[in-house]
Amino acid sequence: MEKLYADPTGKSAHLDQYATSDALKLAEADAKRAHGRGDIYTGNIALTDQKVGKLDTSAAIPYAKVTSCLDISKWQTVDADTRKPVSLPANRLTKYVILSTLLKYPEGWRVISDEPQGKPC
Repeated sequence: MEKLYADPTGKSAHLDQYATSDALKLAEADAKRAHGRGDIYTGNIALTDQKVGKLDTSAAIPYAKVTSCLDISKWQTVDADTRKPVSLPANRLTKYVILSTLLKYPEGWRVISDEPQGKPC
């Protein structure tokens, strides 16, 4: 994600190695919107406190539901040309709970959906 949002061309990210389906489409569309505004994201994000809520490895396509704390507090939106910070709402959540659904593909686990839960962590 960090590479996708940091690169206005989106070519260096290779996000398809980690995500597919709606998760990939939504991330690429969101990054494209940001880049269209002339914004990029610098810094890093962190996932902490991962907990597997459900795991079914015997399903036709094994899957897992995982909750995590997504920390974007060190991820900054900046103007791509000037590298100056973009003004953002002061009350936005920078650490929040996210529910991810993963499927096991032959190449490994892929995120198919990420759903912010609207609550801080």
